[in-house]
Amino acid sequence: MLDRHLRPIIDRSLARLAQRLADRGVGADMLTGAGLATGLLAAVCVGIGWFSAALVLGLLSRLLDGLDGAVARLTRPGPLGGYLDILADFTFYAALPFGFAVFDPMGNALPAAALLASFFVNAASFLGFAILAEQYGQKTDVNGKKSHFHATGLIEGTETIAFFTLCLLWPNLFAWLAPVFAVLTLWTVFRRTCIAWNAFHDN
Repeated sequence: MLDRHLRPIIDRSLARLAQRLADRGVGADMLTGAGLATGLLAAVCVGIGWFSAALVLGLLSRLLDGLDGAVARLTRPGPLGGYLDILADFTFYAALPFGFAVFDPMGNALPAAALLASFFVNAASFLGFAILAEQYGQKTDVNGKKSHFHATGLIEGTETIAFFTLCLLWPNLFAWLAPVFAVLTLWTVFRRTCIAWNAFHDN
């Protein structure tokens, strides 16, 4: 929901740093890999209760995730880079809830499972919509230039980062916030499915 409003600001903010990295030969795939590694390390920190470190690493991971796209647009973006980027994103979003479940299995396992289930369904709807959009030639740059059709919704990257930030600042709230966020994510799936029905059911 917020991505479309923040994306122009984020892109402008990252452009200069991305240019410096590109000039030094740092490729987009390198940044994607670094972002994934940093995100997984953040999840490990969650699992052992180092939440301050996890917050720093998690935000750094998201910064690298933004930079990889900015560098790709300055160089030669390709389909493999887009694949690696979305794989890294979904891996990061799966790892953090798992970390919370490891940290407190009794209190967090069920909320984490609900959250992961909603993420799984959301990923299916997101990628399914992208496949249909590609087949029927639909394009959008509402959330910036992407290697795939990026369907919008109530819950997007900005909201997810804000949610995880709150959970890392106040870990005791995870068990309460995760089910709420799962419901909002499923609402996003429902709305996206309605859009898909209206866009593609006569084709």
